[in-house]
Formats: sequence, C-alpha cells, structure tokens
Amino acid sequence: MAYFIKQNDTSPALQVTLQDASGTAVDLTGTTVRFHMRKIGDTSTKVDDAATLSDADNGIVYYQWSATDTDTVGSFEAEFEVTYSGGEIETFPNNRFIEVEITDDIA
Repeated sequence: MAYFIKQNDTSPALQVTLQDASGTAVDLTGTTVRFHMRKIGDTSTKVDDAATLSDADNGIVYYQWSATDTDTVGSFEAEFEVTYSGGEIETFPNNRFIEVEITDDIA
C-alpha cells in the first residue's frame, strides 16, 4: 500500500481498514490506536500520535496529518499500533509497512 502527499499538506487524512492475516477487518471496539511513521533508513520516529477510529466495528482508522508531519520530503514507512482493552498490543500491517511518499511542493 502506498500513500502520496505533498510537503506541508495536511489533507487528505490517511485512512485504512485494519485486517487480520485472513483479510478480515479487525473489531476495534474498546481499543486505542496510535500512528507511527519514520523515514526509511532512520531509527528515529517522525510521527508517534493518536489515530482516530472512524468505524470501530469494521476496523477503519485514520490519521489526520499536522504540518510538521509532512514538512520533510522523502520516503517513509508507517504503521498503526492497536492497544486492546486487556492491554495486548498488535501492529498493522504486521507483514510490511505502509509506504508514505512526501513529495516536494513548488511554493
């Protein structure tokens, strides 16, 4: 999955459906979700912030960008980290990253 956004843009939000290994949407009722993103090759995190549940029953979450999230041009890898009500943590996707490409703007 690849997502493209221009430098300093805050829209559109990154929206995904979190799915288990069989491709079934995960029920996110009663969970909290965080969004993490780092530049490819870096070990430091560019974004570590709360995500928003759009449709918990159907596993739909989104992350609304802030200007500082997209101020750096480059290729990034991202993931959503879910904490269930019992304290268990699961990261999506668990077999790869979401590819985020921030491209230079003209002005």
